[in-house]
Amino acid sequence: MKVYKKGADESYTLGVFPTIELLENRPEVIKRVVVHSSIEENSGYPKIKELCNQYHIHIDIHDPTIDKLSPKNNCYAIGVFKTYEDNLERDNHVVLVNPMDMGNMGTIMRTMLGFNYNNLAIIEPACDIFNPKVIRASMGAIFSLHIKRFKSFEEYYQAYQGYECYPFMLKGAKNIHHVHTNNLHALIFGNESSGLDDSFLHYGQSVFIPHTSKIDSLNLSQSLGIGLYHFSSAQFEDKTSLR
Repeated sequence: MKVYKKGADESYTLGVFPTIELLENRPEVIKRVVVHSSIEENSGYPKIKELCNQYHIHIDIHDPTIDKLSPKNNCYAIGVFKTYEDNLERDNHVVLVNPMDMGNMGTIMRTMLGFNYNNLAIIEPACDIFNPKVIRASMGAIFSLHIKRFKSFEEYYQAYQGYECYPFMLKGAKNIHHVHTNNLHALIFGNESSGLDDSFLHYGQSVFIPHTSKIDSLNLSQSLGIGLYHFSSAQFEDKTSLR
């Protein structure tokens, strides 16, 4: 098996936990599962065997493949799958405009899932979501999300009419603490280095996150986490525990 290259028609997970997430959420795209000979020591292996039996997915024990594809020595399982694309659901969206950092992308996916945002629009150019580094950084959260790529923000905007748009900008017109909604909405975030340009001031209600003058700005994953926390807070108000 070859090391992943951008645009390939198949990719792979690196690690037991993301492989389990792949098996649980996207069994239809899996081609095979490869494990290390020492995986018996890992507590997640019985779950992998159970899911592979359930979906009739073959398990290969092949240490050279693991050693070739994994940059770390603690990888015990790889799930090989066909790359795919979804349509977005009629639910709240996160829109990322030209995201380029693979680590950030994975962290964002996991954060979205934690705050019940399950639909991600990516405006190209952007980093490759199926790069194993993104998948690993997401801890497999990518397989629970609906993700669709668009050539421009205007293409997304025309495809999903009726959404309240909230671009997060340093020039935002409203303090985030003064913005609340129960309607379908899209939270829009810009590139890690350049953010959103002034054209986004004309899409919906632009917002800013206030902070002290001791920093210039928040980074993308921080801003997104704060935004998701704020806009999802109503559904978590009655939670008494994380269970």
